[in-house]
Amino acid sequence: MANHNDRILRFHVADKVFHGLNAILWFALVITGAIAAVIMIVIMKIFPPVLEPWTNLTEGVVEDPISIPDLIVNFFTVSDFSGLLSRSAMLPLIVFSILFGFGVNLGPGPDSLIARFLTSLSEAMMKVVQLVTYYAPIAFFGFFANLVATYGSQIATDYARALVVYYPLCFIYIFVAFPLFAWFGGGKGAVKEMFRHIAKPAITSLGTCSSVATIPTNMEEAEATGISKDVSEIVVPLGATMHMDGSCFSCILKITFLFGVFGRPFDSIGDMALMVIVAVLSSVGMSGVPGGGYIGEFIMCSVFFPDQLAIAYPIAITIGNLVDPPATMINSAGDYVVSFLVSRFVDGKDWFQKVLASRNA
Repeated sequence: MANHNDRILRFHVADKVFHGLNAILWFALVITGAIAAVIMIVIMKIFPPVLEPWTNLTEGVVEDPISIPDLIVNFFTVSDFSGLLSRSAMLPLIVFSILFGFGVNLGPGPDSLIARFLTSLSEAMMKVVQLVTYYAPIAFFGFFANLVATYGSQIATDYARALVVYYPLCFIYIFVAFPLFAWFGGGKGAVKEMFRHIAKPAITSLGTCSSVATIPTNMEEAEATGISKDVSEIVVPLGATMHMDGSCFSCILKITFLFGVFGRPFDSIGDMALMVIVAVLSSVGMSGVPGGGYIGEFIMCSVFFPDQLAIAYPIAITIGNLVDPPATMINSAGDYVVSFLVSRFVDGKDWFQKVLASRNA
C-alpha cells in the first residue's frame, strides 16, 4: 500500500513539474516572439520593404488605422454573433473558440459527445486544409504570372529589398539577441558556451528547413552544455512546434510589405500593437497545426486587409516561402537558446555555474 501511495505521489509531482515547465516555456516563447516582432517593426520603419504602392490594385478599399479602444473591442467581440463567421473577424472567432473549448473541457468533459464531435470536425477540416494547400500552388502560379506581367521590375525590386533586409537581420539576431538570452539564462560564461554549440543546430535547420529534423541535434547540444534532461526533453520538442521568433520576423515583414503595396502607413500605436499580437498568435499559436503557416497568413491578411484578401494572401505566402530558410534557422537554433532561459527558472539562476563547477571538479 505504501509503495502504491509513493507511486501516486511521484506521479503527481512529475505532473506538476511538467505543467510548471509548460507554463514557463509558454511564457518564454511568447516573450521572445514579442521581442522579435517589436525589433522587426523598428527595422521596417527604418527600411520599409516597399517604397511606392503598386498601382491599379483596386480590390477593396484600404481602411483608416484602427484606434486603441477599437483595437481592444475588435479583438474580443463583433457587433453581431453572426459576424464571427466573417473573414474580417478571425481574432474574435479564435477567442470564442478558446472559451468554448474551455467550456467543453470544464463542463461535459473530453469524453462527451460534443467533444468527440469537435474532434471529428477538426480532423475533417484539417483534411480540407490539406487538399486546398495541395492544389493552391497552381492558383498562386497563375496569380503571380499575371502580376509580374503587369508590374514587371517593380515586383522584383520590392521583393529583393525585403530579402536584403530580412536575411542579414536573421544572422544579426543570432549574434545579438541570442547572446543576451543566453546571458540572462545562464549568467557568466553562458554566452561563450552558447556559441560553442549553436552552430550545428543552425546549419542543420538552415539546410533542412525543418525544425523537427533539428530536434536530435538540439538535444545533443543541450546535453553537452549541461542543461538538465527535465528541461531539454520538454523545451526542445515543444519548441520545435512553438518557438517561432523567425516566423514572427517574417509575419511583420509580410504585414509591412502589404502595407506598402496598398499605400497604407503604419504610424498608429494601434496598428503596431495589433501587429505584435497577430505575429505572436499566428506564429506561435498556429505553428503546430497542419498547414498552420497558411492559416496564420490567412489570419494576418483577414485582420489587416479583409477587403484585399484575394490579392494580399498570395503575396504573403510568396514572401513566406522566400524567407523560410533563415526563419527556420532562427526558430530551431532558438530552441537550444530558450533552454537557457527555462533552466534559470527551473534549476535556479546559478545552474550554469554549477555545471562549470562540476566540470572542473
